[in-house]
Amino acid sequence: MKQLLKGARLIDPSQKIDDYMDLLIENGKISACEKHIPTPQGTAVRDLSGLIVVPGLIDMHTHLREPGHEYKEIIATGCAAAVAGGFTSIACMPNTAPVNDNRGITEFILRKAAEANLANVYPIGAISMASEGKQMTEFWDLREAGVVALSDDGRPVMDAALMRRAMEYAHSLNLPVIDHCEDKNLSGAGLMHEGFYSTILGMPGIPAIAEEVMVERDILIAEYTRTRIHIAHVSTEGSVRLIRNAKKRGIQVTAETAPHYFTLTDESLQGYDTNFKVSPPLRSAADVTAVKQGLTDGTLDVIACDHAPHGRTDKEVEFEYASNGISGLETSLGLSLRLISEGILTWPQLVAKMSLHPARILNVPKGTLAPGADAD
Repeated sequence: MKQLLKGARLIDPSQKIDDYMDLLIENGKISACEKHIPTPQGTAVRDLSGLIVVPGLIDMHTHLREPGHEYKEIIATGCAAAVAGGFTSIACMPNTAPVNDNRGITEFILRKAAEANLANVYPIGAISMASEGKQMTEFWDLREAGVVALSDDGRPVMDAALMRRAMEYAHSLNLPVIDHCEDKNLSGAGLMHEGFYSTILGMPGIPAIAEEVMVERDILIAEYTRTRIHIAHVSTEGSVRLIRNAKKRGIQVTAETAPHYFTLTDESLQGYDTNFKVSPPLRSAADVTAVKQGLTDGTLDVIACDHAPHGRTDKEVEFEYASNGISGLETSLGLSLRLISEGILTWPQLVAKMSLHPARILNVPKGTLAPGADAD
């Protein structure tokens, strides 16, 4: 089947294209991308005047909850949320039950995604068995089964020696390590960002340095081992500064932030609304400003929504007992468009952070409208 998309503004950072162009699709592949394409016989023509065509968005930080937490989300509903939000590909974190620390779970996820037949699903495998931070998983076996990255997600790797070995082994397999940066000794029993609002609300705080200490530790390990690291959901001014300085030194570090870290602050918690309880926590207005600056200057490579759905029983409880997490696949693009209206990013920069850069970091053949590419 052939389709010709005409009249749209086409934005493809991989080819440095931002222009009104035609796009020809044949058998699910991009066939041509040119100013004016004659209509081949038997081709369905779609007039997209007034619309924008971009490579399918990629979210590299999604929680699909299946297996084990099906009352929160299943793979099929997660994929439905993804395509509703413009995401044609998602990478799912391993914090399922059981944890995705072996071939069987990875294959289960891929099978369920194929049955849903909505979005491309790329599993992320655990760094350590059961994400307990004690014994490394079988990286080779996980990669062979289909994982595209390694992470213990919300459970930080507190053992620096294990993180060093993980970076070295992952590097040999060309797998990125995605790093949740949190020193649990510093965050302790904190419930929200440590600052003015935690004080007036009487809630134990999580200091910014709980994130920043681990960011610096793992940047130094990456520098020492000459391997790469990807910092997940950056939320503080200090983390942005550390990553910016590391990039200037030539260290192989990439980083992401999420929409709630550039649209919300800890002021939102004044009503004790558990919907705003996330990890890392919502930070101060100064941190939000720094995150936006990091997006503008390229310190932060990716916008990932950190989609983390929960059941009512996880959220409609006292703040102390509520689960961390906020759903984001269907709102991520809409919230991120604010960055364009505010002059923080241009359209091509936004598309790169939500499509091209995630594809390159995860080493997946997506994020482009070049001839021969999948027509996502």
